[in-house]
Amino acid sequence: MKGYAMLKIGESGWIEKERPKCGPMDAICRPLALAICTSDVHTLWEGAIGERHNMILGHEGCAEVVEVGELVKDFKPGDRVLVPAITPDWNSLEAQAGFSMHSGGMLAGWKFSNFKDGVFSEYFHVNDADGNLALLPSSINTVDACMLSDMVPTGFHGAELADVQYGDSVLVIGIGPVGLMSVAGAALRGASRIIGVGTRKVCRDAAKFYGATEFIGYREGPIDKQVLDMTGGKGVDKIIIAGGTVDTFAEAVKCLKPGGRIGNVNYLGEGESIAIPRVEWGVGMGHKLINGGLMPGGRLRMEKLGSLVAAGKLDLAPLSSHVFNGFDHIEEALFLMRDKPEDLIKPVVKIED
Repeated sequence: MKGYAMLKIGESGWIEKERPKCGPMDAICRPLALAICTSDVHTLWEGAIGERHNMILGHEGCAEVVEVGELVKDFKPGDRVLVPAITPDWNSLEAQAGFSMHSGGMLAGWKFSNFKDGVFSEYFHVNDADGNLALLPSSINTVDACMLSDMVPTGFHGAELADVQYGDSVLVIGIGPVGLMSVAGAALRGASRIIGVGTRKVCRDAAKFYGATEFIGYREGPIDKQVLDMTGGKGVDKIIIAGGTVDTFAEAVKCLKPGGRIGNVNYLGEGESIAIPRVEWGVGMGHKLINGGLMPGGRLRMEKLGSLVAAGKLDLAPLSSHVFNGFDHIEEALFLMRDKPEDLIKPVVKIED
């Protein structure tokens, strides 16, 4: 089969590989649409998870099932399915402890384009099909379905990690596609004031659509100073970090109220450590909590988020700013995500309606 792969750090290209084998609990799928993630950029060009050789990239897409193992009960060839970016091993001890995304080790629920070939190929393998796939509702188009792989569950997880509650003031740092879904998640959870950090007009317009009430920019001064000025020195109740660097945490801590929470869903591709400002952290006793987590995967989450879209509670159309037609456009879409032109939110490659 043909696939688009990371050849080594900084180099990518098309390769031929053997079609994956299907285990008794697994499925083999062919993609209907694929989306490019900033994580692919971190992995390929920054080497954020280390060297990888001839590993097929990609972890976002929807698909048609072409083969299932003999123990798979709920899916069959021909089913159109949502495929989460995170595919845990559901019989693991970590999953039983409530951290399925770390089944088998730290971040090991993230298999596609981490230590296993990803979805940018003619066929791809899904472990534990009954636990990880979800039927694609007929009312959801394949482009929007790609957003349910990662952008929606990751952005919403940011709101969960920050524990956004009714009436909270929330700062969302980074309003790319994940940050936009963090804005949407915070709004659905009842935030009253949502401040988005970002400068591109296309992202600000989308963030306003999803519920952002105000905006600040990285280039307009330190984030913490701007937020404290806007809030009369009080700061915000909750912060979701969906962009930035290891230095972003210091600014976040400085403008978070005592007792507040930070939820980080940003993939930190560079840097050795994160500095927390001692005084603004209450000299260690400010009850300013920092939670960083990989999104939960699995079938139940896919079904619930899919039902939000199918019911008209979440419109994903603004996320897909660039749609390509044809499998061979994967490379073009990937480089577009790396270069991030002003009008880009998310590129999607549509293979079949």
